[in-house]
Amino acid sequence: MKRILKYFFEGLLFVVPLAATVYILYYVFVTVDGLLRLPIPGLGFLVTILAIILVGMLASNVITRSLLRLIDGIFGRLPFIKLLYTSVKDLIGAFVGEKKSFDKPVLVRLTVDGHGKAVGFITRETMEAWGMEDHVAVYFPQSYNFAGNLLLFPREQVEILDVDSADVMAFLVSGGVSGK
Repeated sequence: MKRILKYFFEGLLFVVPLAATVYILYYVFVTVDGLLRLPIPGLGFLVTILAIILVGMLASNVITRSLLRLIDGIFGRLPFIKLLYTSVKDLIGAFVGEKKSFDKPVLVRLTVDGHGKAVGFITRETMEAWGMEDHVAVYFPQSYNFAGNLLLFPREQVEILDVDSADVMAFLVSGGVSGK
């Protein structure tokens, strides 16, 4: 019986992530195809990818960049939409683009004696605007979640880690299971 349970849980470890990924991809295909009402299954997903690439090309073009900035400005001023739009934009921008925010992994001593430590990312080198010149802002992502906590620490309690930030993010988000 123990062996059967062991096989069952090992099977779950393989099947659940695979099934979840396949289901999400299927859901995206069906939703996009349904919205666009295209006759060939999967064509809507391809159209979406191509549209995103086209917007990226337009955003890189000098001529259309001002139009996209205008649209960005409008969304950035509308009540409620501003909160949603800027939050999503900042979150995506933290991982990709020129202004990546999670590129400085750090080890933080949570107490002065240094017994408790946490791994995070510096998001602000100085808190001078808040009257705390000797502090830095450190973001701690939560495992299996898109949330996290931002804490302020004295600079001397923060040690820069010489590791790849993508490996650190994988390590943190997976609860220490993935990454190096």
